[in-house]
Amino acid sequence: MGSDTWRAPLMWRFMLALARVAVWPLCRLRVSGAVPASLRRGPLILAANHISPFDPVVMTAACHRVGITPRFLATGGIFDAPVAGAAMRAAGHIRVDRNTARVADALPAAAKALAEGSMVLVYPEGRIGLDPWMWPERGKTGVARMAEASGAPVLPVAQWGTHAVLPYTTPEGIVRSLLRALWRRPVVHVRFGDAPVDLSGVTGTPGARAMKATRLIMDGIDQALAPLRVGEMEMPRFVDVTRPDDRSRVRPRPASCARG
Repeated sequence: MGSDTWRAPLMWRFMLALARVAVWPLCRLRVSGAVPASLRRGPLILAANHISPFDPVVMTAACHRVGITPRFLATGGIFDAPVAGAAMRAAGHIRVDRNTARVADALPAAAKALAEGSMVLVYPEGRIGLDPWMWPERGKTGVARMAEASGAPVLPVAQWGTHAVLPYTTPEGIVRSLLRALWRRPVVHVRFGDAPVDLSGVTGTPGARAMKATRLIMDGIDQALAPLRVGEMEMPRFVDVTRPDDRSRVRPRPASCARG
């Protein structure tokens, strides 16, 4: 796993294996697709949708399943927690202080990780998406800028079903949610896209390039997600009633992902 210049720390390898154990009683994890052999040594950006607080645990387990060790961009609050923060730092993950003056520090840190040959996993939406139909909402431009600055390809990753394990308002009601998940063991899918997003035709000013590339990246995530949502393209079968209805960042879908 890893690259010639960056090897996953022991703490991160332990956390990857632990995630496999942690998700087993809570859901039935199904992983499809794979990171192409030519990209497995990095640098590579994995861009994933974000639908539940359970996503990082499931994604960690899925990465262990396919044998990769990406470094996660994670919210700064986790790094401030006494135990989790120490583990995240020891694992080599990258802090993102959203909604603060330090948010821009994450891009140089991610660029350094990519220069070291790492894989980096990012949630381009920058939050748990609040699209009422649970499709990826409009992304932030950070992933596109990271890709342009580093030259690293962007591989879309989709996950589905984690909202049936932990709802949006977690940790509120977490005991009830975990007991329900233990009883039902819902199916949770993670799918690695077939190929990196083609950004070769993106032109224009820096701002325009970032916006165009972001749209292509989010379309790529849509296309990876669509096979996981067959039969529920309009609305999910399991509805997380705790999610706010925020349509401010709803975006058009590719024709292959049309609702209905």
